[in-house]
Amino acid sequence: MTTTAPETTPTALAPPVVIGIDPSLTGTGIASSIGWVDVIGYKKARAKDPGITQLPHDERIRAMRKLAHQVLESIHLPDLAVMELPAVSRSGGGAHERGWFWWHLYSELTRYEVPVGLMAPNARALYATGKGTAAKGAVIDAVTRRFPAWATEGNDNAADAVALMAAGRDWLGHPITDLPKTHRAALDKATWPEMPGALR
Repeated sequence: MTTTAPETTPTALAPPVVIGIDPSLTGTGIASSIGWVDVIGYKKARAKDPGITQLPHDERIRAMRKLAHQVLESIHLPDLAVMELPAVSRSGGGAHERGWFWWHLYSELTRYEVPVGLMAPNARALYATGKGTAAKGAVIDAVTRRFPAWATEGNDNAADAVALMAAGRDWLGHPITDLPKTHRAALDKATWPEMPGALR
């Protein structure tokens, strides 16, 4: 990880700097309160190449380490990172790899003493939309409407990251926008780190 932050944009907020992270092997959503959004995922060299979870094990771990490094390099050292917790009920392949990736990001953030907040998917959806069971499209629409300075371009991973980042700013007492109590109830459902000066 590096301590050099990217150049701020006209939409950047004053400190504290909060990063929202929606971990994914195919598209990790990252949103920063200094005004940027990014999606970083494993990219095949050729269309016929297998996905990351189908690579031979030696190639797979190298690809996952490289991906984690790219994500961590983009995060830098924020005042707070808010990660989405894994959806343990999620079916399909790659659970083993997704678990490793999530824990690797978490362990590296804590190793660099970055305070980490944790939000379950339903809490993240609740903060964004006021409904914990909201579909991906509803979250994208709500984030686009309430946080227009962060251009998600309709990407659900990016929208999730913006919601996580905004929730972290809100918890620290620096909300980006006023939200109804129904939305802000999500803050009480999250796990927050011990931080001097946090208002909640």
